[in-house]
Amino acid sequence: MTARFFVKALFAVLIAGGIAACDERRDDARYTLYVFGTLVEIAVPAAEKTRADAVMPEITARFSKMHRDWHAWRPGETTRLDKAIAEGRSMTVSPLLKDALLRGRELEEKSGGLFNPAIGGLIGLWGFHQDDRPVGPPPDDAAIAALVSRHPSMSDLVIHGNEVSSTNPAVELDFGGFAKGLALDWAAEKLKDRGIPDAVLNAGGDVNVIGHHGKRRWHVAIRDPNGWGVLGAVKLEPDEVLYTSGNYYRYREHDGVRYSHIIDPRTGRPVDHIVSASVIADNGALADAAATALSIAGPGGWQETASRMGLTLVLLVDANGTILTTPEMKERVELEEEDVTVVVRSVTDANSGMSD
Repeated sequence: MTARFFVKALFAVLIAGGIAACDERRDDARYTLYVFGTLVEIAVPAAEKTRADAVMPEITARFSKMHRDWHAWRPGETTRLDKAIAEGRSMTVSPLLKDALLRGRELEEKSGGLFNPAIGGLIGLWGFHQDDRPVGPPPDDAAIAALVSRHPSMSDLVIHGNEVSSTNPAVELDFGGFAKGLALDWAAEKLKDRGIPDAVLNAGGDVNVIGHHGKRRWHVAIRDPNGWGVLGAVKLEPDEVLYTSGNYYRYREHDGVRYSHIIDPRTGRPVDHIVSASVIADNGALADAAATALSIAGPGGWQETASRMGLTLVLLVDANGTILTTPEMKERVELEEEDVTVVVRSVTDANSGMSD
């Protein structure tokens, strides 16, 4: 495990502890595994341990398969498809990969192209297709422009049954922006199918909840993007999710400038105007993708993007530390600090707003 992944896994544990700390203590059965570059923890009431024990091998196997087959740079089904696309060939894919491709295409369209799983070439160019943090200067402007000019998109994929090809050889897949959401959504449904009424699934601070925590709603922490502390806590209704995208886990640094791993498909460059975006939704894939899209949309475009994606519960932190949020999210979140600037705006009117 690399140092970066260890730090991320450690914070996942701290956040998981924070979830319980916000509510009354109870005995839980806990299961942990390490996939998608982070620690995943699933907790269910101790009374449901027998049922959870029965389904966890299936969940573990499925997560391992997703991690292996969807990996953006290690050999697997996704990299084989990338190679076929680059060579102008079609390839028969598994139902699991096909479903991810279709969902990715849907979410790209819903986000207006800001969330784009087809820009793996750009993400790799910036050095983020490796386990360790990239070092050295950023890529050459000409190389960035060359990739951007080819406009890779999930809409370039041609899917007939399980046969996949692309009209654009520049398409290179990277599911990092929604793989955790897809995985936790599937696992949550499996737990519910087994009759488990309450659970929390936590992948590095991205959380799906089922039911309640004891007699109360789940309280989930949002990390402060500017440190190791907690920005605030939110209350989740049964079957809601909270996902956060930030520049504090994956980035490269050169000459005192930090470059985020979140790449704007329109420019080919890392975003620098938003340091953290959190989304509450009814499914993890949507929230995961939306957190990326909102980060790219930035202070001037986040309302339109949230509205387009059908979201009202969002919270962003900009590069100046200002919190941008909606009236609906403001009602849910309990901020740790009182002296922070909070700008509240409705997603239905990009021109209205007020400051607290």
